[in-house]
Amino acid sequence: MTHHHNTIALSDFELIDTDQGAGDALALEADETGDWLPAVVPGGVHESLLAAGRIEHPYYGDNERKAAWIEDRDWWYRTRFARPAGLDDGARARLVFDGLDTVADVWLNGRLLGHHENQFRPAEFDVTDALGEANTVLVRFAPPLAGRTVPPTVAEELGRLAAAFGALGADEAGGEAADAAAESSMLTTLPLATTLRKAAFSWGWDFGPNVPSLGIWRPVRLSVERRAVITGHHIALASLSADRSSAVVRVGLETDAAAPGAYTARLRLAAPSGRVVEAGFELGADGGGSTELVIEDPELWWTHDLGEQALHEASVELREGDVVVDAVIDRIGLRTIELDRGTPAARRFQFRLNGVPVFARGAAWLPASTMVGSVTAETYRDRVLRAREGNLNMLRVWGGGIYEHDAFYAVCDELGMLVWQDFMFACIDYPDAEPALRREVELEAAYQVRRLRNRASLALWCGNNEVQVLHLAAYQSVEPGDWGWHFFHEVLPAAVTAHDGLTPYWPGSPYGEGRGILSINGTDDGDRHTWEVWHGMVIPGMTIGPDEYPSIGDARHYRRYAYDTARFVSEFGIHAAPEIATLRRWLPDAGLEVHSSVFDLHNKDTPKNKGDELLSVTTGLPEGLEQYVAFTQAVQAEGMAFGIEHYRRRQPETAGALMWQFNDVWPGFSWSVVDYDGVPKAAYYAAKRASAPVTVSFADTEDGGLELWLVNNSRDAVELDVDVELGAFDGGERTTRRVRGSAGSAESARVLTIAAGEVPRDAAHYAWASSPDGAFPAARRHFAEIGRLELPVPQLAVSVVPGGLRIRATGYAYQVRIEQPAPGIRLSDNCFDLRDGDERDIAVDGADPAALSVTGSPVGSRTRL
Repeated sequence: MTHHHNTIALSDFELIDTDQGAGDALALEADETGDWLPAVVPGGVHESLLAAGRIEHPYYGDNERKAAWIEDRDWWYRTRFARPAGLDDGARARLVFDGLDTVADVWLNGRLLGHHENQFRPAEFDVTDALGEANTVLVRFAPPLAGRTVPPTVAEELGRLAAAFGALGADEAGGEAADAAAESSMLTTLPLATTLRKAAFSWGWDFGPNVPSLGIWRPVRLSVERRAVITGHHIALASLSADRSSAVVRVGLETDAAAPGAYTARLRLAAPSGRVVEAGFELGADGGGSTELVIEDPELWWTHDLGEQALHEASVELREGDVVVDAVIDRIGLRTIELDRGTPAARRFQFRLNGVPVFARGAAWLPASTMVGSVTAETYRDRVLRAREGNLNMLRVWGGGIYEHDAFYAVCDELGMLVWQDFMFACIDYPDAEPALRREVELEAAYQVRRLRNRASLALWCGNNEVQVLHLAAYQSVEPGDWGWHFFHEVLPAAVTAHDGLTPYWPGSPYGEGRGILSINGTDDGDRHTWEVWHGMVIPGMTIGPDEYPSIGDARHYRRYAYDTARFVSEFGIHAAPEIATLRRWLPDAGLEVHSSVFDLHNKDTPKNKGDELLSVTTGLPEGLEQYVAFTQAVQAEGMAFGIEHYRRRQPETAGALMWQFNDVWPGFSWSVVDYDGVPKAAYYAAKRASAPVTVSFADTEDGGLELWLVNNSRDAVELDVDVELGAFDGGERTTRRVRGSAGSAESARVLTIAAGEVPRDAAHYAWASSPDGAFPAARRHFAEIGRLELPVPQLAVSVVPGGLRIRATGYAYQVRIEQPAPGIRLSDNCFDLRDGDERDIAVDGADPAALSVTGSPVGSRTRL
């Protein structure tokens, strides 16, 4: 999005640090000692120190701890520039910082312009009268938590939560919550930060380090304006006929024009086909105006799995007579997005895009680094493209991170990815009665809604992450009070209504309304975070599945997903190590031993052996790093596929499955399916197969039989053949049959039931379903835990073919794995099973196929439980 008035980018900054409160602005403005470092702008202090060689990378080894001093210093940025041309009588100049992180004071030529402490909205200053021929801007960032105290309401909630989680007992399923909270930011820095509008994860989380970003993290500009300017625009599809043959486009414009009648506006909208529509409209006394256009046969924006991503070139001009005094250019996708809530008798939580029901297949999106200012557009493109290639259609921007950079939303628009957008509140009460905080949230919400409302990818505004459910755990109530309620039920929805008006709003995640507090993280209404798996939580009447398990590992098992009847699952996940090459890039040799101190430092979940309990009942405990990577990735892959398949079979009663999490903020051990370096884990590929628009999956029947389901999330009904095989891993038994299956759009249909007596439920057999013409990915079912499978040691014949590799298996090969030694390699599939005699061609991009190593069956008969 670009404007046409005169804008001068300011990026040539330098940086120096002083003791807290010790620097003098006038002295530093004139200082020529040479102690200043070049500053990375946009970026941050850490990036600048790295570029200057003053620190080692805080993500490597145990350097996280060595970088702690940075937060305790005052950091000063300085830039100098000449008076801009054209600043004559009648013109005005604004100094605009799109992002200051976070507690900042700004001076221009020795004059204090103001104080700012909100990472999530710009700082703007009218500097018309302060500019000279030579100008110096100085910005001081103070330690963000200095002088803050925990608000009394927040302290009370924390005390109640500690008592509630402590009552579960340290040895019971889900009992490590108190230990986890003690190590995390929840009981230390996060409570202090509740009155500061800065990313909640800054001081560490259960997936990331304590490396809080600081500095000028978004662009800086000097804007010189001679006349009225456009301050906002909104172009969106207001309505669409049922047959999608006609649409009404709503156009709104906001300006700072102070002379009613002196200005008019003109829209030009060019479709991808080249068709152009234009319209003019008047502005009202408040400087704003709007119009509506009827467009026949509109070129619509769809997610990548449902259609084309038609993006229109839109320009809106502000005119004084025949003179264009300002203009804005944008890329707009025309679509309608609705949240279907069903009826009180049959509640739903389903998105409809252009009237078509969507099953949301996706994941939570986290900042791509704790150093949030320097994530490149190339990184955003790579990661979102990975999501698209993985058959995902929704990313949930998590409320403990940041409102993402424009580059993220632009590539989501371009690649057909829906965005669930949290407001930035997470996991703690917020003192919403505090006037200064409330004002900051009002300004932040208005700014962010206006910034993002034109994005075709924007599917939902959501009030927060897990605030209601944790408040409920502390108080057994979510009644109105000074804990964020007024933000989530008044301030934020009012901003969405006032400045957007078309995108749905939802008060929080998880949240539900059907049975009052029982629906907050319940299964009858709204969205749900299913953390019984992995954390092993067992709260009678509140969690899914039985109330007792043989072991804590069984309580953490992914088979518990089968009990989940949620309407929409917005978080579910299992921990896994990243690719071994990623670990070798970021850990010293001494840290590559499982559960060494540096190894465990890169695992922020607690206790550090939590995953071992799950491995003990699935794969068996690993011996060494290579097995640890293979085993944790195998369990995560099985779990994500199991969950996605279960949730999709339930559509439309369940209408979404968003994994926690898609990506990583640093190179560590987490729930991500793509690691910090952008390398997919086995679970990425398993989820890709399970998330294909058309797919099949097996489900157990209560009497021991087996069902085959056809799942269709394309726009058209499908009818196709499925080859079903029951076989033995040693290749000695193989019985096959072909069935014909059909399913309507957004429908799941059972196409085959195999009686219990026909199902060989033992460690030596499998079930397999495939397409004779490649219409969907193959699906399979095993009948024992991974580590008990009676797998042969497979023989893999690997050959290089044009564009990739050809792999042929002799003997059943479990999770055939193509190693990914460097970031940027793209494989059409990986970590897949091959039956005896199966052959697969895998496309390889970004590497010499001949240099890649291929292995099979990382778990199984060689490491039997």
